[in-house]
Amino acid sequence: MPEDDVDRIVSAWRRERPELDVTPLEILSRVSRLARRLDLARGAAFSEHGLDGWEFDVLSALRRAGKPYELSPGQLVAQTLVTSGTMTNRVDRLLARGFVERRPDPRDRRGVIVRLTPDGMRTVDAALDDLLTHERELLADLPNGQRTALADQLRVLLTPFERPTA
Repeated sequence: MPEDDVDRIVSAWRRERPELDVTPLEILSRVSRLARRLDLARGAAFSEHGLDGWEFDVLSALRRAGKPYELSPGQLVAQTLVTSGTMTNRVDRLLARGFVERRPDPRDRRGVIVRLTPDGMRTVDAALDDLLTHERELLADLPNGQRTALADQLRVLLTPFERPTA
């Protein structure tokens, strides 16, 4: 198996601090470094469609909602893990680009609904198609069984972070 940067980092820590158990670094440093590289690759894929990552996140949340492709700002906040103030700014910017529209909430006169426009749908669909093509290429050397096993193992690692807090 080829040596990677994490192997070199772990080896150096073992040499410098032999009393410490640095085995968590063997997994979590790789996850962290991989996440950073994937963020960069995703950013490049989104930029081909004139999108920033946060724009794709909001547009894809609306697209996944199904017809009529709308959510409340609170639902968008919950799905994208940002503050309500940040979401207001993001919706304003997507509105200016013609990707979303704001409508009064028919169930709450004080509320609004954010809806994906046809242009927003075309853009997010095209970006998703290209992203999936690129990500399939990244996983091409990993056999299907290993992909499934890795997805299952990562789910076990991620689930505690996604449990609702009281």
